[in-house]
Amino acid sequence: MKVMTKAVFTIGLLTMLLAVPAFAASINKSIKVEAGGESSGATSVNGSVSVGENAVVSGGVSTVNGAVRVDAGARIEDASTVNGSLRIANGVRASNLSTVNGSITVGEAVTVEGEIEAVNGRITVKKGSTVADEVSNVNGHIGLAGTEVGGDVSTVNGDVDIVEGTVVQGSVKVEKPSGWSFHKLKKNKPRIVIGPGSTVKGVIDLEREVELFISDTASVGGVKGVMSMDDAVRFSGDKP
Repeated sequence: MKVMTKAVFTIGLLTMLLAVPAFAASINKSIKVEAGGESSGATSVNGSVSVGENAVVSGGVSTVNGAVRVDAGARIEDASTVNGSLRIANGVRASNLSTVNGSITVGEAVTVEGEIEAVNGRITVKKGSTVADEVSNVNGHIGLAGTEVGGDVSTVNGDVDIVEGTVVQGSVKVEKPSGWSFHKLKKNKPRIVIGPGSTVKGVIDLEREVELFISDTASVGGVKGVMSMDDAVRFSGDKP
C-alpha cells in the first residue's frame, strides 16, 4: 500500500511538472530563487531548484530529475523531487517534503507543517526541528535527533534511530514487505533504536521481526505485533 501511494505521488508530480506552469519554471535548466527574494513557485524537470536564505516562496518547489536545496531561514510550501535529494537548512519553514529516489536532510530548528516521506532514501532530521505529521519511507535509514514528530514514524525495510530526546507523538511502525520482495527482504532485519531520553507516546508496532534496542531512560507505550517488550534489548549509555 505504501509503495502504491508513492507511485500515485510520482505520477501526480510528473503531470504537474510537465505542464510547466507560468511561475519560475524550466525543462532543462536549474532554477534559483535569490536570497531574500519572493516567488510564487519554482519548478524544473531536468535541473536543480535552490531557494536562497530568507527567501519566501508562496508555492511549490519541485523537480523531476535534480536536487532541491532550501537555504537558512527561507519560507516555502511543498518541496518535492522524483530522482534527487532534498536539503533543508536551519530555520526553514515548509509544508511537506517528499522524494521517490533520494535522501532528505533537514537541519536544526526547522518547522515542517505536514509530513516527510520518501520511497528509497535516507531521512535525517536534526535538533530542534518539528514535523507536524508522519515521517516515513520504504527503504533507507531514518534518523531523528532531538526532534518532535506529531504523527507516526514508519518504514518497511529501513533502520530507525530515535535519539537525543526525540519525542514521537504517534507510533513507530515497521510494515511487512509484500509481493515479490518479501522473501528477498525478510532475512534483513531492520534495526530500531530508541535512545536515551527519547519518547514514543504510541506503541512500537511490528509487522516483521526487527533488532529492537530501547534505552533504560527512554519511554515507549509498548511493543505489539510479532514481537513484545520482552524481545527488546535494554541498554544504558549513549548507544546499544
